[in-house]
Amino acid sequence: MTIRLLLDEHYSADIATALQDLGHDVLAVVADPELRGASDPELYRHAAANDRRIVTENVKDFRPLLLRAVATGAPVAPLLLVPPRRFPRGRGDRTAAITAALRGWIERRSAMRPLEDWLV
Repeated sequence: MTIRLLLDEHYSADIATALQDLGHDVLAVVADPELRGASDPELYRHAAANDRRIVTENVKDFRPLLLRAVATGAPVAPLLLVPPRRFPRGRGDRTAAITAALRGWIERRSAMRPLEDWLV
C-alpha cells in the first residue's frame, strides 16, 4: 500500500521535494496554489477525497475533523501528528529532522496504521 502524505502549511516544500526524490508520494500545501490559504476543513476534505494522510502539528483543529468524519461516515483523511516540542520551529535543522522522521515513518513496514499516529 502506497502512503500518500499532504504536508500542512507549516512545513517547507523542501520536505516534500526531498521525499519525492526518494520515490515517496508527498505533497506540500505551500507548493500548491490551489491549497495555499485553504481553511482546515477544506484541506481535510481535499486530503480525504485524494486518499492522503495529513501531516500537521495542529491537533486541536484536525483531530475534531477526523472524529467527525469517522462518526458521520464521511471520507476520512488519517492524521500524522507532529509534536512541536520534538520538532520546534526556529530550530535550524527542523526541515532535515522532519524529513528524516517522515522517511523513517513511511519506510517502516506496517500492515495496520492507525487513523491518528504520531511522528517520533
